[in-house]
Amino acid sequence: MSTVWEKLDEKGIAEVHAFAKDYCGYLSVSKTEREIVANSIKLAEEAGFKPLKDVSGELKPGDKVYANNRGKSMCLFVIGEKPLTEGMNILGAHADSPRLDVKQNPLYEKEGLVLMDTHYYGGIKKYQWTARPMALHGVVCKKDGTSVNVVIGEKDDDPVIGFSDLLIHLAGKQMEKTGAKVVEGEQLDALVGSVPLKGEEKDPVKANLLKLLKETYDIEEDDFISAELEIVPAGPARDYGLDRSMIMGYGHDDKVCVYTALRAILDMDRPERTSCCLIVDKEEIGSVGATGMESRFFENIVCDILDRQGLTSMKNFNDSLSNSKMLSADVSAASDPNWPGVMDEKNTAYFGKGLCFNKYTGSRGKGGANDANPEFIAEIRKVLADNDVMFQTAEIGAVDVGGGGTIAFILAGKNMEVIDAGIPVQNMHAPSEVVSKADVYESYRAYRAFLKDIR
Repeated sequence: MSTVWEKLDEKGIAEVHAFAKDYCGYLSVSKTEREIVANSIKLAEEAGFKPLKDVSGELKPGDKVYANNRGKSMCLFVIGEKPLTEGMNILGAHADSPRLDVKQNPLYEKEGLVLMDTHYYGGIKKYQWTARPMALHGVVCKKDGTSVNVVIGEKDDDPVIGFSDLLIHLAGKQMEKTGAKVVEGEQLDALVGSVPLKGEEKDPVKANLLKLLKETYDIEEDDFISAELEIVPAGPARDYGLDRSMIMGYGHDDKVCVYTALRAILDMDRPERTSCCLIVDKEEIGSVGATGMESRFFENIVCDILDRQGLTSMKNFNDSLSNSKMLSADVSAASDPNWPGVMDEKNTAYFGKGLCFNKYTGSRGKGGANDANPEFIAEIRKVLADNDVMFQTAEIGAVDVGGGGTIAFILAGKNMEVIDAGIPVQNMHAPSEVVSKADVYESYRAYRAFLKDIR
């Protein structure tokens, strides 16, 4: 079974590790969708991209622009030689990952301890998130219009927080429960303090914690009402495996596709067809809301670009979308020899084999899937072959075992050609996920070839 590693010479292997090092740095400081967008904008501006709102007049071939949607989603464009009505080549990935969100009335004291109430976000095995160091990331928006950015638990001298679990000595009844019930959602309350404020009779530990928050961040208790705070695994992404061939980190789903797609569009100069990269929010909970793929943000930006080119009819807009071609850049499930039987071995993604295409996702009878057209798949195959890019195909589990979904069906609903194309992941939706460095680099090369050569 040939792999990406086997086709690489020493220079190629060095490029893989160098790219992986850059990705690890990005992932380690980009744990929330807001951080993803902020750090992506920084890289984009360094590469010559400008905010669309700051660019006046018609956009010309080679112009590089981006639009920021509420700091939680964005789209980037490199204007092509052909008019937008002939379609775009689009890479679309999502910035959100499973996590624990802090509730609006989170703090309470019990038995001399202060806990922070949470609500889990996305599909998780809740027991995986206990008894490990966690960090607090997010923003607190105050009534006076100011905002406070919060990152606690990432520096070496930062404190961390976490979710307790029951000691094995007392866990007899707990261990009789099913995995879904071993830890309940309402038991995921983070332990955040234990020192009482001297002289305070009512909830002295909570009073001391609120005093600390006021002194450090100028945050009042009622400011939690307008806060967006996420509890995520603490610490940086790391090389994984004794041969350093893999990466373990939080949020590969789907930040690994965000980064590789972003790097691909940053490489574009003056493409034949306009290149576009979408970084969206809320995929893990259905792509809903103003920053999810279901919003009109992307369509509004396309209308803005068309308007600048004097193409203002509804037909111009419809042509721009229906003539576009897209890779829904979302991860796939990697085969794991520790867990045989849940995959169809002939239609499974393997580490080191490159970018993974899922012709369809959904579950059971392809329910909820985008099912890509074979003509489009054949076109992609030709482009990847011409660029010496390795790829593989897979399904997310054996028939009737499981399944999943992405943003693909939403874009396909706008009458464009779409297929899911992402990086295989082990431990998907766990606090620490694993990817192969070879797949990360080969997927970047695939995304770049798609933007450059698809007609």
